[in-house]
Amino acid sequence: MTETIAFIGCGAMGAPIAERLIDAGYTVRLFDPRAAAMAPLVARGGVAAASPQDAATGAEVAFACLPSPEISRAVAFGADGAIGAQTLRTYVEMSTIGSPAIQAIAAELAEKNITTIDSPVSGGPRGARAGTLATMVAGEHAAFERVKPMLQALARNVFYVGDRPGMGQVVKLANNMISAAGMLAAFEASAMAVKAGVDARTLIETVNASTGRNATTMDKFPASILTRSFDYGGKVSTMYKDVSLCLEEAKHLAVPMWLGANVVEMWHMGMAEGRGDDDFTSLIQMIEKWSGVVVGGNESGSVKKP
Repeated sequence: MTETIAFIGCGAMGAPIAERLIDAGYTVRLFDPRAAAMAPLVARGGVAAASPQDAATGAEVAFACLPSPEISRAVAFGADGAIGAQTLRTYVEMSTIGSPAIQAIAAELAEKNITTIDSPVSGGPRGARAGTLATMVAGEHAAFERVKPMLQALARNVFYVGDRPGMGQVVKLANNMISAAGMLAAFEASAMAVKAGVDARTLIETVNASTGRNATTMDKFPASILTRSFDYGGKVSTMYKDVSLCLEEAKHLAVPMWLGANVVEMWHMGMAEGRGDDDFTSLIQMIEKWSGVVVGGNESGSVKKP
């Protein structure tokens, strides 16, 4: 008999993850406050539910992929939250929400004998749809083993990083701080080189054959920046949330983050310019504006004329 699981949150990341679980043969009970977000998944074989509690009813395992700590708390243990489902035994939180939020969720759910697995993911919507995500998992090892086949259905790389919820969050936030800092370094350096007269595509090809290459130069520049499509799949607001949460973790642990604090400020500048809903690759446009250059496009790189 096919196992029934719940999946809550059918947004840019959640929808393609839920697709993979449906395609893997699970009966997936879905909830998202937007009926339109659930519709393609229902057409694929999912079952729409009326609330998180309704989605989790009849399932022993529930997944959540949500945009903020506040929403994650409400979905887990708020009114009509998953906590009210009598059948639920394991709650897999895939959202990036920081260790205080996941620990609060774990404490509340434990009161109902529900085990929380902290399992944020990395790889973006493209990776989610392709099944190439990485997930960093923390929680009781027996519960991890229980959901491991499900995680392997949606992620190419499943890393067990510790036995306490919150450890997965710390690994994910460390990853995203490194990613966000690398993006900014690549944006600034490429603007400098183009302003000096270097062809943008030649620059990126050279860097990618040299020691400065990173995920931004290898993937994001060819796919979304040099083409000027700015459609890689992550939002400026999401990256700002993640680097802000990382800085909070560092402060709590008394770890100085001089560079990290400046990374947060740069992403905050993007928010202040109203770019929150824009693709995170488009943040280079802010640096281009300050520098008077365009990195990429039909000419592959040019200096703006006054």
